[in-house]
Amino acid sequence: MDQTQGHDYAPQYDATPPTTVTGWAAGGVAFAATLMALIGSFQVLAGLVAIVNDDFHRLERRYTLDLDVTTWGWIHLVLGLVVAAAGFALFAQASWAGVVTLVVAVLTAVANFFFLPYYPFWSMLVIALCVWVVWAVTRPGVIRS
Repeated sequence: MDQTQGHDYAPQYDATPPTTVTGWAAGGVAFAATLMALIGSFQVLAGLVAIVNDDFHRLERRYTLDLDVTTWGWIHLVLGLVVAAAGFALFAQASWAGVVTLVVAVLTAVANFFFLPYYPFWSMLVIALCVWVVWAVTRPGVIRS
């Protein structure tokens, strides 16, 4: 009912202060989403290369996580698909995308750490990009729930 029928309602106020997102933070999330889509795409390609051609990646010395190259290919393929999907969900501003992006970026960084002996430059680059994605997504007020 409204005031014309004799009821007086006090205005309702939201107790939570609005969070302001800086242009740097908003741009950072857009760039993080782009990086996630690209990292995922490149991880898929690296996985397919390892699955199709076992001789592409050579390991000279024994390594703690000395898995078969085909196994690494499947790990990169699946992880790449999940990373790309998380990047597109981050673009769509899905409420769950921030958490999934954090988890997947950390998993990707760890997987590439163990992949260092096989493809060092690429692995270091992906680790650095994943760290940047984690930083960009964890800025205050960037991810809305």
